[in-house]
Amino acid sequence: MDYKRLIIRGISYSQTQSGAYALLLEHEETNVKLPIVIGNFEAQSISLGLEKDIHPPRPLTHDLFSKFVSSANFDLTSVIIYQIVDGVFFSNINFKNKTSGEELIMDARTSDAVAMAVRFEAPIYTTPQVLNEAGILLELEEPSKEEEVHEAVTNEGDLSTLSIAEINRLLEEAVRDEDFDAALELQKEIKKRNKKID
Repeated sequence: MDYKRLIIRGISYSQTQSGAYALLLEHEETNVKLPIVIGNFEAQSISLGLEKDIHPPRPLTHDLFSKFVSSANFDLTSVIIYQIVDGVFFSNINFKNKTSGEELIMDARTSDAVAMAVRFEAPIYTTPQVLNEAGILLELEEPSKEEEVHEAVTNEGDLSTLSIAEINRLLEEAVRDEDFDAALELQKEIKKRNKKID
């Protein structure tokens, strides 16, 4: 399988889902971004895993499991986000025994998998299909500020009246403002129109 490596670009508060956060992963070569909605605890755990200098007074669940994995003489070698179904991402955590070379694959929520990967500094991969279905690609040009177009989407939710260029500009704005839920809706509209052309 031709896996695509992802890097963590950041975590932000979700503007549309109360109490949720958006984890932003990015494909290193194409800059396609993969936004994943995660919970508050997982967002905190990933953030703490990235900040190597900060140690909570008591171990978090991911810290505890990481210590168990290491104590069992295993290493976390990679995380693979292999599927998306109805907006839900599916991931595997790949382990390898340091002595015997035995490999172990465990199914996990993507937020948990990423929280574990940052603790082991393990690579995160996905498939071209997942990137194609849920990825967002930004164009390099500066986004245009068109308030009337933006209001048409936010107030009426009717994207059919907008041109593809206007939708692309709104997509750029949404990603820049870290409104990944709106960005996914705009991306779906673009893909729907592209399918009609095909």
